[in-house]
Amino acid sequence: MSATFSSATTSFAPNSAGQKVTPEICAAFQRDGAVCIRGLFDARLLSELAEGIEHNLNNPSPRAKVASQPDDPGWFFEDFCNWQDNPAYRRFIFESGLGEIGARLMDSRQVRLYHDHLLVKEPGTRQRTPWHQDQPYYNVEGQQNVSMWMPVDPVSREATLEFVAGSHKGPWLMPRTFMDNEAKWFPEGSLADLPDIEANRERYDILGWELEPGDAVFFNMLTLHASGGVSGSTRRRAFSVRLLGDDMTHAPRQWTTSPPFPGLDKELLAGAPMEHPLFPLLHGRDG
Repeated sequence: MSATFSSATTSFAPNSAGQKVTPEICAAFQRDGAVCIRGLFDARLLSELAEGIEHNLNNPSPRAKVASQPDDPGWFFEDFCNWQDNPAYRRFIFESGLGEIGARLMDSRQVRLYHDHLLVKEPGTRQRTPWHQDQPYYNVEGQQNVSMWMPVDPVSREATLEFVAGSHKGPWLMPRTFMDNEAKWFPEGSLADLPDIEANRERYDILGWELEPGDAVFFNMLTLHASGGVSGSTRRRAFSVRLLGDDMTHAPRQWTTSPPFPGLDKELLAGAPMEHPLFPLLHGRDG
């Protein structure tokens, strides 16, 4: 992936986003595997990020996919790993204070970018995002990690991300394709299947928050999560950034991960720290 950046860029002044990550929020993240932080990012930063999202929608990468059925009255779009080619994404990732936020939540000296992920559900989308963990789809091992999920549109409680509190403590569960439930990653039977959380919601401590632009949710890559469709007339444009902490290492797979990092297994050995230009430092120093 090549970097192409506009010369007419906005420079965001240093902000105090990291200061909003209180000890109580950090403790909740370690206990539950998911937290909501209100009013974390300002309107100017969100406005430029929204422009970057529209650019992404109009110029999808080869990694983009539609995750809703053809007969869905709405549309669920995803795209991955565009920070090198989208100036708004890059500036948000590097200039919003996200690295400091991640360091505090993970209790990590270093924070590396893993990847960005755009998720857009247009009004009327029926397609749910089923219950799943993220880390089994990935090519990384370790526990010090965090994903940010932040909308640039208001999100109702019905359309928000939901989490099973404490599920980040394991075990790993079978990753499956969202639309046809296939085991395309770990071989069938090698991991336990997810329980039917939706049919037995009363058995679980389920967290979820109605969100406004500027609010953000942070969760561990093993925390079970899901979301509903989008009713009404409001879009649900969400930008997610995955972050890696001190103990995260490369775990090459014999299958194509989501997202894929083709050729990385020839450059990083199994068990090696994620020290590579694809995963730049956002916080801390090498060495």
